[in-house]
Amino acid sequence: MAFHNDRLSVLASHLLYSRAINSGKDLSLQFEEVSQGASQLIMAGNPITCHVLDTATGKPAASMKISLHRQTKAGWQELVSKVTNSDGRAGQFLSQEAFTKGIYKMYFDTADYFKQQNTKGFYPYVEIVFEIEQPEEHYHIPLLLSPYGYSTYRGS
Repeated sequence: MAFHNDRLSVLASHLLYSRAINSGKDLSLQFEEVSQGASQLIMAGNPITCHVLDTATGKPAASMKISLHRQTKAGWQELVSKVTNSDGRAGQFLSQEAFTKGIYKMYFDTADYFKQQNTKGFYPYVEIVFEIEQPEEHYHIPLLLSPYGYSTYRGS
């Protein structure tokens, strides 16, 4: 699926760049518009994505297991699990139709990741719990990780 998203990004950029050239406007002024248009095309139908960076190595955290859960009255329900690509990214967790208001969490299997890196980590897993109030928006859940610390924020 990563290849599909990369190819879509390239195609979107070419199409939008072509549109900018044909508009007759100054290309330097079109860069931001083209970039935003490509982003919107890539995120369409991909309402939730994540990115994991290993800050100890300065590299993406490739091959990390991640699962998305939704809170129900009975507890947490696992919806889907993924593995980060070579750029530390994962997406296509849910379709736009399946993405509804509610409380969700991303579970990051940091113990397995650090084991793959031959590193001992302090946190065996990281859970990021967040609330979705506007499911029509795109949500990006980044994780900055090291063996003895982590941080997150709402990405774009």
